[in-house]
Amino acid sequence: MAWTTPGIDFLVGNLVVPASINYGFLAVALPFLNLPRALPRWALLSISLLLVPGRSVASAVFTYHKHKRQARIRGARLPPALDSGSIGNRALIPVMRDTWKFGYPGDVFWDLIEQYGNLVNFRMLFADTLFTIDPAHVKRILSTEFENFEKGERFRWAMDGVLGSGVFNSDGEMWKFHRTMARPFFSKDRAADLERFDKHVQKAISLFEQRMKKGYAIDFQDLVHRVTLDMSSEFLFGNTMNSLEILEQDLPKPFTHPDHLKSLAAASSSKYPASAFADAFLNAQLVVAARERVGWIWPLFELFEDKAKPFMETVNAFIDPIVNEAVKNAEMTRLSEGNVEKKEVGEDESFLEHLASQTSDKKVLKDQALNVLIAGRDTVAATLAFVFCLLSKHPEIQSRLSTEILGRVGPSKRPTYEEIKEMKYLRAVINETLRILPPVPWDVRKCVNGAVWPSADPNEKPVYLPPDASVPYGLLMMHTDEKLWGPDASEFDPDRFIDERKKRLLANPFMFLPFNGGPRICLGQQLAYNQLSLSIIRFMQAFSSFTMDDNAVPPEGKVPEDWASHTGKGRKGKEAFRPKVVLTMSCQGGMWLKAEPV
Repeated sequence: MAWTTPGIDFLVGNLVVPASINYGFLAVALPFLNLPRALPRWALLSISLLLVPGRSVASAVFTYHKHKRQARIRGARLPPALDSGSIGNRALIPVMRDTWKFGYPGDVFWDLIEQYGNLVNFRMLFADTLFTIDPAHVKRILSTEFENFEKGERFRWAMDGVLGSGVFNSDGEMWKFHRTMARPFFSKDRAADLERFDKHVQKAISLFEQRMKKGYAIDFQDLVHRVTLDMSSEFLFGNTMNSLEILEQDLPKPFTHPDHLKSLAAASSSKYPASAFADAFLNAQLVVAARERVGWIWPLFELFEDKAKPFMETVNAFIDPIVNEAVKNAEMTRLSEGNVEKKEVGEDESFLEHLASQTSDKKVLKDQALNVLIAGRDTVAATLAFVFCLLSKHPEIQSRLSTEILGRVGPSKRPTYEEIKEMKYLRAVINETLRILPPVPWDVRKCVNGAVWPSADPNEKPVYLPPDASVPYGLLMMHTDEKLWGPDASEFDPDRFIDERKKRLLANPFMFLPFNGGPRICLGQQLAYNQLSLSIIRFMQAFSSFTMDDNAVPPEGKVPEDWASHTGKGRKGKEAFRPKVVLTMSCQGGMWLKAEPV
C-alpha cells in the first residue's frame, strides 16, 4: 500500500485476509451441499466475517487445553489465572488504563499478587500474560534461562516506531551485534571523565542560582533533563545539544506564576531546537508506551494515523544529519587509511563515530543512538530528580550526605573518580533511591519455548509457562516487597545498603536490579553512577538545603489527597510527588524545588 497506518495493516492481516479466505472457501464449498437455495452474497460475507473472531475464540480455547495437557505431561500446573468475569478479561482494560493514568504505579497489581501469589496470569484478551515480582523468577528470565526469554515480536512491533532495531528492541543476532559494537565504548576511563560532565552541571547550577535570586521554585526535573541531554549528546555525537544554553527567564515557571503558560511556550520555542527535539522524543515515547500497555490490539487505536510518526519526523530531522555526517567521515577515514577493520576506540572518538567505523547502515546507527540516548538521558535525570525530592523530605539524610561530601572534597573542588568511590553514604543514597523509585519500574520478556519453574510452595507442583507467553516483571514492586526487604521496605533509608540489612541483598542479588541483570545488564552502569555522583556532589556544594514547593506544582502533578490514607503495600501513602510512567518513570507536572545557596 502506498499509504497505510498500523490500524489498517492490522485489520488487513487479521480481518480482511482471513475473511476473504473464508469467503472463497464458502463460495466453492457450499454448492456441493445441495442447499435448496443459494445463500445471498451478503450472507456469505457476514458468515465469513463472523468466522474470524469465532476461529480466534476456538483457537484460544484449544490452546488453553493444549497448555493444560503439556503442563500435565511435565508433572506441572499452569500458573493461577485471573478471572474478572468478562470474556478475555476485557473488563481489566479500563481498570488498567485508569490505573496508569490516575493511580500510583503498582495499584491493582499488589492486590492480585496478594490473592494469586507471585506469579499470576492476566490472560488479557486470551493472551497469556504472566506477571511476577519474584527475584527467583526474574533471575531465570534474565540469567539462567536467558536464551528462552527474549523481548519478543509483540514488544518489538509496538516499540519499532521509536526504538527501531536498537539494542533495547532487538533479540538474537541483532542484539548481539549492537551489544558487541557498543561494549568497547563503555570503558572505565571514559566513564570516569568527570571534567567532561562537570561543565554541564555547572551551567545547570548557574541557572538554579539565578532562579533562586528571583525567589520562586525551579522545575528541577526539567533542569536535570537538560543536564543529561547535554551530557548524553556530547557522549553520543561528540557535540552537545546545548539545551542548557537557555535564558533563565525562559525556563518553566511555577504554576502559580502569572507567566507560567508563557514560560512553557518559551522553553519549547523554535529558538531552542534542543527543547523541540526533547519534547518530540518524549511524545513519541508516550505513544509507544501506551501501545505496550494496551497489548496486541494497539493498532486499532491508530486506524487513521501512526501516532508516533509526526513526533519521530521532528526527531529524525535533528538526528539524520548527524548520522549522515558520521557515516561520511567514517567513509573518508576508511579511504584514507585503507579498508582496515578498526577495533580500538579512539581517545576523542564519540559513540556515533565509533559505531560508524563498524557499520555504514544509517538505520542501525540511528536506532542504536536513540536507544542509548533514552538510557543515558531519561534514567539518570529521573534518578537525580528523585534523589533531591527524597533529600528534601529527609533533612537528616540530607545533612549527613552533605557532611560526607564536604568532608571529603570541600566546598568547591571537583571530585576525582577515586574520591567518589570512597563516599559510601553517597552510593547508599543513590542505591536506596534506585531501589524505591527505579527509573524503569517494569520490564517484559516473551517465553520462547515454554518453561517449567519450581513452585514457591514445595507442596505444590511446578509451574508451566506456555510458549509465547508474555512475562512482565515489576521491579518497583519487587524493590519494595516486605518479604524481601523487611517491614520497612517502603521507607527511604540509605543505611540498609551499609548496615546488617545489606546481607539480604548479598544473599539474593536479583532482588535489586536498577540496571537489569544477566547478559543484558546495562553497559553504562558505571557511567550512570559517576554522572549521578558528580551531579549530586556539585549541587550539594552549591546549596546548603533543598525543599519542595508544593504550591508550584500544576494540578495534574498534585498528589491526590486519598493517597495519604493508603496503608497497603508500596510507597503510595508516602510519596511526595505523582509518578508518571512512560518508558521510564518521572514526576508528573515536574519536580519543583527551592534551595538555599551556601
